[in-house]
Amino acid sequence: MPADRRPALPPLAGEEHVCLSCPFSYVDHDVDRASAVIAAIPARARALFGSLDDATCRQPGPDGAWSAVQYLCHLRDVYATSTIRLHRARTEDDPALEPMLNDLRARRFGYRDAAVEPALDQLQAHVIGFLAEIERVRPGEWGRPVHRLPDEHRSARWLVRQAAHEGVHHLRDITEVSRQH
Repeated sequence: MPADRRPALPPLAGEEHVCLSCPFSYVDHDVDRASAVIAAIPARARALFGSLDDATCRQPGPDGAWSAVQYLCHLRDVYATSTIRLHRARTEDDPALEPMLNDLRARRFGYRDAAVEPALDQLQAHVIGFLAEIERVRPGEWGRPVHRLPDEHRSARWLVRQAAHEGVHHLRDITEVSRQH
């Protein structure tokens, strides 16, 4: 039997996760509050990139961290992926979610060379799509389960909290990597 060549996936944050570096607390964000955070992400991203020149946007971070534009493209893809995941949570019974494969996306889709303005426009469109999907979830459906690994169940509510956390966390990453230059 051939060896499994899939990279090991890091565990997903838990339902009550508190990020020590941003800090973002999942339990402090119900769906409405998380949605408000998400709705503000595109404007916050535009403000950050409005103060950066192109060379700074493309400089990698310390120790090989992504550049600001790579984080922007990742955020754009987070909201596209989150929309699909939430739709599946709403319409399927305990769906198995595909991993995002962040580094593969960054390489294959040319995050480093992406044009900033179109990426900002796409981020806005993806956030709008995700917020529209949130509106389709009925109150009793927020506990519907999803999983990525067989023993890693999360709720539809978690998907929204996770998406809000990703936005807050990666805007912080963009700010930090931009300060390095």
